[in-house]
Amino acid sequence: MKRICLFCGSSPRVDDRYLDLARDFGTAVAVRGIELVYGGGRTGLMGAAADGALAAGGRVIGVIPRALADLEVAHAGLIELHLVDSMHERKARMADLSAAFAALPGGLGTLDEWFEIWTWAQLGFHHKPIGLLNFEGFFDPLLAFLDQLVDGGFVRPEHRAMAAVERDCETLLEKLHSQAAC
Repeated sequence: MKRICLFCGSSPRVDDRYLDLARDFGTAVAVRGIELVYGGGRTGLMGAAADGALAAGGRVIGVIPRALADLEVAHAGLIELHLVDSMHERKARMADLSAAFAALPGGLGTLDEWFEIWTWAQLGFHHKPIGLLNFEGFFDPLLAFLDQLVDGGFVRPEHRAMAAVERDCETLLEKLHSQAAC
């Protein structure tokens, strides 16, 4: 697995334990020699993950819409920063650059990106592994809802099973690596 795409929160108003988690994730990715692809921001979990990877000698690639970069939220220390015109283009570019996908805690944007990439996998648009880092049970209510969707017949069990769910960085990265084709 050469590159992993990370979806996570950009809010700077989160508890420090989430920032530490993102920094640890970035470090773990870099130590494994995997390049980090993410939304290009310098704040919140996004910035912390990039900083963790960079501090560990890793390569970090950001993809950010010009409108957000113009607001000075783009991370200045990245190896590459791709400027795109829209969020749709951002998601497509991140998908093209990556061999696997992971989500950490975040808000609506994180959920939007992660569910879209999962939907693309369900539809067969890609065959790359996807994972969710369920740190301290953050996603437990969401996972229960997903199980309810399966029970109600709205999601097939095999599609629900496409998403690896782990509680720590190392286990999630190992699982995604074992499922990745490149």
